[in-house]
Amino acid sequence: MHTRVYYTQKHPANCICNTLYSEDNLVMKILTALFLLILANILVGAQASTTPAVRTVPAVDLNRYSGKWYEIARYPNKFQKQCVGNTTATYTVKQNGKIEVLNECLKKNGLVNSAKAEAKVAEKGSNSKLKVRFAPGFLSVFGFVWADYWIIDLGSNYEYAVVADPKREYLWILSRDPELKESVYQSILQRVEKQGFQPGKLVRTRQKAETVKGAVVGQI
Repeated sequence: MHTRVYYTQKHPANCICNTLYSEDNLVMKILTALFLLILANILVGAQASTTPAVRTVPAVDLNRYSGKWYEIARYPNKFQKQCVGNTTATYTVKQNGKIEVLNECLKKNGLVNSAKAEAKVAEKGSNSKLKVRFAPGFLSVFGFVWADYWIIDLGSNYEYAVVADPKREYLWILSRDPELKESVYQSILQRVEKQGFQPGKLVRTRQKAETVKGAVVGQI
């Protein structure tokens, strides 16, 4: 008894067609992905173009602005992750026209964190647009070490101030006192929202805070 063994051989033409079909599919997927990426960029650009630019206050008297400010609220940011309360900023106008900056806050371990910086006026006509540098002085010649510090709202008696950047990535609400009236705070939220900021992203800052066994206590 003989057993027949049959061998099946694919036709070369079929292999070529399958290969071409797979390559066509890959090309179509790449083109589709590129199209969707371009479309997304167009939509983002269109949305950005319809959002008005951030507006600063008409004028700032730097001598009146100098002194100690208490942080009332802020957008979360990586620079202040260690801060759990008592966040303040003190500004001192120097003889050369630049501004000395001292930022302080309470850390969870009960110690005070301090950071010194220098600010300079970026728009001399109004003094409402500043640049701030925390990097060492020898790096001041490089533009990338300077961050935007725009004053977008300011109390008539310099009792509160709102600081932001033109890209709307940062936002701070400051007060001369550790507490700010809720009615004043709410009116500030309404105005920053009209400028395209998101009040819901703000986190309130604890003032008069203390740390007890690693826990933070104090009013907001």
